[in-house]
Order: sequence, then structure tokens, then C-alpha cells
Amino acid sequence: MKNTLDKFDYIIVGAGSAGCVVAARLSEDPNVSVCLLEAGGPDKSVFIHAPIGLAAMLPTKLNNWAFETIPQAGLNGRKGYQPRGKTLGGSSSTNAMLYVRGNKWDYDNWAALGNEGWSYEDILPYFKKSEANEVFNDKYHNVDGPLGVSSASHASDLNQMFIDSCVQQGIKHTDDCNGAEQEGVFLYQRTIKNGERCSAAKAYLTPNKARKNLTIITHALTEKVLFEDKTAVGVRYKKNNKTIEILCNKEVILSSGAFGSPQILMLSGVGAKQHLKDKGITSVHDLPGVGQNLQDHIDYVQTFKVDSRHDTFGFSVRGSFRVLKWISEWRKTRTGKVTSSLAESGAFFSTESDLVAPDAQLIFVPAIADNHARTVNFGHGYSCHITLLRPDSVGEVKLNSSNPEDSLAIDPNFFHQDKDMEIIKRAAKKMQDILEGKPFSSIRKKMLYFVENGNDEQLEKDIRNRADTQYHPCGTCKMGPVADEMAVVDSQLRVHGMQNLRVVDASIMPKIITGNTNAPTIMIGEKAADMILAN
Repeated sequence: MKNTLDKFDYIIVGAGSAGCVVAARLSEDPNVSVCLLEAGGPDKSVFIHAPIGLAAMLPTKLNNWAFETIPQAGLNGRKGYQPRGKTLGGSSSTNAMLYVRGNKWDYDNWAALGNEGWSYEDILPYFKKSEANEVFNDKYHNVDGPLGVSSASHASDLNQMFIDSCVQQGIKHTDDCNGAEQEGVFLYQRTIKNGERCSAAKAYLTPNKARKNLTIITHALTEKVLFEDKTAVGVRYKKNNKTIEILCNKEVILSSGAFGSPQILMLSGVGAKQHLKDKGITSVHDLPGVGQNLQDHIDYVQTFKVDSRHDTFGFSVRGSFRVLKWISEWRKTRTGKVTSSLAESGAFFSTESDLVAPDAQLIFVPAIADNHARTVNFGHGYSCHITLLRPDSVGEVKLNSSNPEDSLAIDPNFFHQDKDMEIIKRAAKKMQDILEGKPFSSIRKKMLYFVENGNDEQLEKDIRNRADTQYHPCGTCKMGPVADEMAVVDSQLRVHGMQNLRVVDASIMPKIITGNTNAPTIMIGEKAADMILAN
């Protein structure tokens, strides 16, 4: 059964970090009608709004697509895990809430690749436009945007040990990694406001749901974009086992992320012609870059055990009583340990001199972090992630079939380039020196997965056995000039060769950024909304 329903000015597919922004900004004009489609449900879960609730969503299918990659040769044939948000707010409703913008060089490099209007000077106003920062108010920050940004509250005492150990290992202290100088050690800024997660949905949709010109449809799985010749005219989606078509006067905007946006393009007949033919899909436009250029941050974790009496999160009798106390406090006052993002402090540093920007990131967690929280370890500990920030290895996303409900063939191609392994090993050695440093000597017990400090062979073996994503897939609808055969969108985020069709999310990044991708994706939404309105 197929129903053709309403006609809107704009249809936005995906209510994630960028889609929420675009929907809110376009619907500020009461004369413009906007429809926002989301495959997941409403963002009502307490696990979304209580910051520490991310630990319950990460390893499960609760508000989570919980994708898997194809077997990765660089990870000893293991399949990687790719959790992505499946609810209003997308991954901004399920992530660790770290507010990180990347490095000035990232955006200047995007512009140098032929993307006019995307230099750091161009995009900084959009970071500021989105932000309500409770800590900083200067030329890099703003205090009255919709997105709440705060510093760590009720942070573990172990964070100071981490900061001291980093300084002893030659990493300087910086107050603001999103300001004048990214490199250094710091407490993370987080998208947490009044003790609750401030997702893109909470920031941009919740205050505006009463707008009569904004229609939000959840549990709507988009099947394809509808075209007349090469002009987007609507969207077909499935809800409650019914197929529904909606039409648009102006544009269809895909904001379904690094996996969802290329999937919808390919299902709609936009992509590499031979791949579509192999899946029984009629080609509308041969665009070989769709699904290519997948980039992601590979991440490796080391953990040390501590006694339960220390200020950590963990599974123990003592810890259970503490958790009950924390929950009670949060329910009454929205304060206490439940307001933690778990990832509380970190650092950016360079593994070699004279780099254009730091190439390694540390994320310190006062808890045992193992296998995306899917492996339960009893007891307490402290962990640290080391993230390779600008990997050379590039992968792809392909269809397994023409069925929108089927899984995707996701291939990040981790460690395909040997250089990536060499860099992460150098970075991991520094991380281990930090975790075994003097500031931790009074509490540190045994290592969860033992690696002899300085043993290259053991280290590489452990990395290949346990490393995985830092949850930052991007690049699969690459932004670039028409002369770039692998570019999918232009600098206005319009799909090459098509009319009234844009992509607005992390998939447009031509190169992965030097840091977490959520704040940049919200920035992309802000900038895209301005470009759309300017037309």
C-alpha cells in the first residue's frame, strides 16, 4: 500500500547532529514548511538525558543502530563495531558528549582542496553561532547559542593524576583545546547543560516542536529519494508497514550520516553505475564517489586496575551502593556523578616534530573501558584511549542489496596503510608511559591486558587484537569541485549533477578532522542552513 501525503518546501532525511540544526533554522521562517524524517524513535529515554546513561546505550541496540563492519584484515580478521544513534538527535543523543572542534589546519586544508567558504575563518562564526559556552566567552566562543557546553563537573580525582602525568611526559597544559591552541592536556568541554545531555535534538528541536511549519516524523525508514529526471521532488519512506511518499517544493536534504546518506543515494540510483546495476538498481546518475572515501579514527585502549575505594566507576559491592546514591542525587537535583560523560580529561599531542597539527588524542576514563563496554569486568580501574587523528587508510561503504532494511558492507580498511600502525604505536608508547607515571603509582595495580612497556611486538599484537573505532566515520559523500571525480557534493553541499538535492552531515568532510566529529557536524548544519536560506 502506498500513500502520497503532504507537500513541504523542504524534506530533511535524518534527525541527527546536522539534520536537527537544519530543520530548526529553516523553520524559523514561518512561511517555510519543513518535514524532518527520523528512522529511530523520540528521544525520551532517561539513558539519553542522564549523561552517564551512554554506558547502557553504547554496547546495546538501545537507541543504537549497532552496525558491524566487514572483517578487517588490519584487525586480524575481526569485525569492527560501529554504534550510531537511532533516535532524535542521532549520535549526539548517544555519544560521550565531548565538545571538540578540531584544528584550524583541518578547515584551511578543506578550503585548499577547492572548497571555497570552508576555511577556519569562514566556519568559526558557525561554531560560535551554535554554542552556549558556560566557561569561555571570547573571540573563539559564544554564550547564547542553543547548544549547551560546559566543563567537567564532579570529575574524578584521578583526572588530576592524569594531567600531572601528561605534564611530566612533556605535554603542556592548555585551558581550551577549542581556542587559540589545541595541543596540550585539559579537562574536556562537554555538551551537557543543567546536568543533562544537550543533544542536537535537545538544543534545536525540543524548544521548537510547537512550530506549525515543522513536521517531525519518527520511526520513518527512508527507502529512496524520488526524482523527476535528475531533480529531487520527494521522498519515499516506510512507517508502520506502510509505504508513504511525500513531495517537496524546494529541496531534499540528506542528513543520515556517513553510512545512511550514501546508502539512500545509492538506493535512489545515485552512485557508481556498475555497483547499482549489480544490486538491481536503475541508475539515475553515475556518481562513483558515493560511499567512497570512508575515513574513521582508529582507537586503542589500555587499562589498569585499582581498588574500589578510589574515585572511579565500576562493578563492585562498594560501587553499587555509590551508584544508588548518585542516581538519587541526580533525580532530585541534576547534580553528582550521573552528570559525568565518563570521558573527563584528555590531551592532543604530536608524535613527531614539525607536524601541521597534533596527530594523537588521549581520552582518559576513570573506569575500566573494554570492548565498547560489551565486555563486563568486575572491579575498578582507569583507562585511556589513544586515537590516531589523521589516518592514511581509507575505506568504503557499499550496499549488500537493494533492500533499505538490509545491513551495509562497511569497510573502514583500518591499518591498510602501514604508516598508521607506526604512528599509533608511537602514540601508544607515550600513553603507557603516562598511565604508568609517578602520579598513578600510589593506586595502580595490574594491567588488564598486559603489554610490556617498550615491547613493540607485544604492543602491535595487542593493537590488532583490540583496537577499533573512536566512532567518527565520515567522508562518504565527499565535498569537492566537479573536477574531482570522487567528489559527491560541491562547496554548497549540492549533489553534483543533480538538482534540489543536498547532503548535510559528516559524510561531506573531504578529510577527517583532528578530533571528535560531533561539534563540527553541528557546525556543518549551521553553515548549510545559511547557504540554503541564501538561495
